[in-house]
Amino acid sequence: MIAIAAEAATLPLPERLAAITEPWLGTPHQDGPLGEAGGIDGDPVTRYDRFDCLTFIEEALALALAQDGVDVARVRRSLRYRGGGPASYENRRHFMLAEWIPGTVADGWLRDITPDLPGAVEATKTVTLETWRGWSRRSLFELPESRLPVGELRFHLLPLDALLEDPSVQAAIPPGAVVFTVRKLWPHLPIAISHVGLTVPAEVPTMRHATKIGTPKVKDHPLAWYLDNLQTYTNWPAEGLIVLEPVDYGPQVSRIH
Repeated sequence: MIAIAAEAATLPLPERLAAITEPWLGTPHQDGPLGEAGGIDGDPVTRYDRFDCLTFIEEALALALAQDGVDVARVRRSLRYRGGGPASYENRRHFMLAEWIPGTVADGWLRDITPDLPGAVEATKTVTLETWRGWSRRSLFELPESRLPVGELRFHLLPLDALLEDPSVQAAIPPGAVVFTVRKLWPHLPIAISHVGLTVPAEVPTMRHATKIGTPKVKDHPLAWYLDNLQTYTNWPAEGLIVLEPVDYGPQVSRIH
C-alpha cells in the first residue's frame, strides 16, 4: 500500500483517496478488525485485508495525509486516539458523534463542512450515565463509566428528506468527503451514528465504503442509491448525514516513499 500511496502522492486529495482505496474494492468486511495488538483488544494495529467502515476510513486517510511512509503510523494514531495517543483501548475514539468527529476536527485532520451545505439543520443530543447504563450494547465496550462521554452534543446534519427531495443537496457533497450516517436521535440511545463512507470522484456522486449491504465487503454505491436504501431502515430510521472534509496540506512528491 505504501507504493500505491507513493504513486498517488501528487494527485489532488479526492483522486488520491480514490487511488489508494481502489485496490481495496472487494475486500471483506469484518467488524472490529483492528486493535492494539495486545491488552483488551489484541487485534492487529493495521491490516489491509479486512475492514469495517471506520477502519477503512482511518487507513485511507492515514495513507493519503502522511508525509512519508513512516508518518502513516503517526497519522493513523492521531485519528484513532484522543490527543494522538497513547495507543490504548481506553484512549481510542470509540464513539463517532461524541469523540471521533469532534476530536479529529479539533486536531486539524478534518473540517466539518455540513453547516456550509444547502439544507443543513442544527441538532442536539443529550447523553447521561443513565443513558449508557440502559443501553443493551454497553457491555461491548470495556470502559469504566468515568470514560463514557456524557453531556449535550450540538452538531449540524443534512436531513435525509432534504437529500432525497433535492438532488442539488446531494450534488453539493464534494468528492473526497467523509460521510457519516446519523440515525434518529432517540433519547434512550447514547449513540447516533451507525456508518461512515468516503465519496470518490465519479460520473455520479459515489460513496466507497466497507459495508454489510449485500455481500459484506468494500464496494462503491451511487450516493443516490445509498440514500434511497436508508429509507428501508425501519427499526432505527435514518436521520441524515454529517459531512467532513479532510484537510489537505498539499500534494508532495516526497509524501510517501
